Amino acid sequence: MDRQLEFYRWLQSDEGAIAGGATNSWQGRYATPPSGKSTFYGMYYDEKPVYHDPPSNQWFGFQAWSMERVAELYQQTGNAKAKTVLDKWVKWALSETTFNPDGTFRIPSTLQWSGQPDTWNASSPGANRGLHVTIADYTNDVGVAAAYAKTLTYYADRSGDTEAAAAAKKLLDGMWDNHQDALGIAVPENRADYNRFDDPVHIPSGWTGTMPNGDAINSSSTFDSIRSFYEDDPAWSKIESYLAGGAVPSFTYHRFWAQADIALAMGSYAELLE
Repeated sequence: MDRQLEFYRWLQSDEGAIAGGATNSWQGRYATPPSGKSTFYGMYYDEKPVYHDPPSNQWFGFQAWSMERVAELYQQTGNAKAKTVLDKWVKWALSETTFNPDGTFRIPSTLQWSGQPDTWNASSPGANRGLHVTIADYTNDVGVAAAYAKTLTYYADRSGDTEAAAAAKKLLDGMWDNHQDALGIAVPENRADYNRFDDPVHIPSGWTGTMPNGDAINSSSTFDSIRSFYEDDPAWSKIESYLAGGAVPSFTYHRFWAQADIALAMGSYAELLE
C-alpha cells in the first residue's frame, strides 16, 4: 500500500490531478525510451499506459474511481500519505466543478496532459512543476459524479473539510432533483464518437473469413460490417442517419455501474455525513 501511495504521489500533477502511469516495457516491446524520461523505481513514465485511442488517462472517471479508494483508506486509517494526495486532488477537482442555481452541475470530463513528473525520490518527493493537466470539456455524467461524491464524502468525514462535504451533497441532491426518470437516474448523452462505426478494420492482405453470425471479413471490413447485429437495434436508425451526415445522436443510458455508484454514494453520505 505504501508503494501504491508513492506511485500516486509521483503521478500527481502540479494542479492536483493524477497522470497516466509507468511501464518497464517501453512501447510494449522493451524499446529504449526517450532520453530524460522520468522514472519510478526503474519504470518509465507513460502518459497513456493502457490504450492510445482514445488516450487511456483522459477520462475524469478514472480519477474519481481511483481517488475514491484512496479516500476510503484515509477515512478508515487516517493515513498521512493518502491525505497528502487527497488534499491536493480535492482542491483541484472542486476548483473545476460548477454548481448552478437550479441544482444542476458540471464536472470535468476530458483531460489533456503535458510534461512529465520529476524522477521519484522517496526521501524528497518532487513538486512536479513540469507536469500539467487542463480540462478539454465538462460533463454532467451521473455515474462519474456519484464516484466523485463518494470520494468527497470519505475525505470530508475524516478531514472535516466542509467544502468537500457540501459539494458531495450538492452533487447527490442535483442528480436526484434533476435527473430522475422511470428507470433510475440518467442524463442524455450526445455521442459524436459513434461516427467511428464505419471505421475500417485492418485485415492483413490475403486474409478473409466469416464472423460467427455470417458477416464477411475482408479488406473492406468496418467496425459495423462485422457487427451487423447492431443494425437490429430499435435505435439503429439514429446511428445510420448520423453516419450518412445527419445530426449527432443522443441516447439516455442507464448503465448498471452508474446506478449502483449512485446508490452507494447516497448510502455513504447518509452513513457518514448526516
